[in-house]
Amino acid sequence: MNDTINPATTALLVLDHQTMLVEGYAPDPAAHLARVADLLASVRAADVAVIYVTVGFRPGYPEVADSNVMFSGVRSGGRFQFGDPQSAIPAAIAPRGDEPVVVKHRVSAFAGTDLAMLLRARKIETLAMFGIATSGVVTSTVRAAADLDYRLIVLKDLCADTDASLHTMLIDTLFPRQAETITADTFVARLPA
Repeated sequence: MNDTINPATTALLVLDHQTMLVEGYAPDPAAHLARVADLLASVRAADVAVIYVTVGFRPGYPEVADSNVMFSGVRSGGRFQFGDPQSAIPAAIAPRGDEPVVVKHRVSAFAGTDLAMLLRARKIETLAMFGIATSGVVTSTVRAAADLDYRLIVLKDLCADTDASLHTMLIDTLFPRQAETITADTFVARLPA
């Protein structure tokens, strides 16, 4: 496998790192956010594009079909509405002014969003990603991105899920079929000095 990370053709996707998800999924939210902040500082210094992806809905949830089991549950719980502080990206890892935030209404970062257009415009070939939950946004985004022929890297130590055995199976068995799974420190070590 090619170990070289070319910052000019690489993007880091920060998937669903929103307050309620970090607090609900990360075993130690403060430590998790500190590790993400360290990673962001390193990739920004190397000029790697950073793109955030969040889930969000308009008032009344017009994007949610009654037939969608997952998101009709989100709607009935009143979660992820635009402007809700619990849906915000935590300040410790907030995007800089030039870093896009892609808002999605489904599980995959690609479904119904302009993510593919942003990546094409920047001539991105490699996607490094991490997110919450491993069994949700990370799995769906890995599968979609693989079908779009991106080189994929999953930063396994910054993914989180409430189901530890499912998380482990995805990281160790499923993702390696389509992506390289490495730690954030390994990724940073492979960036140009």
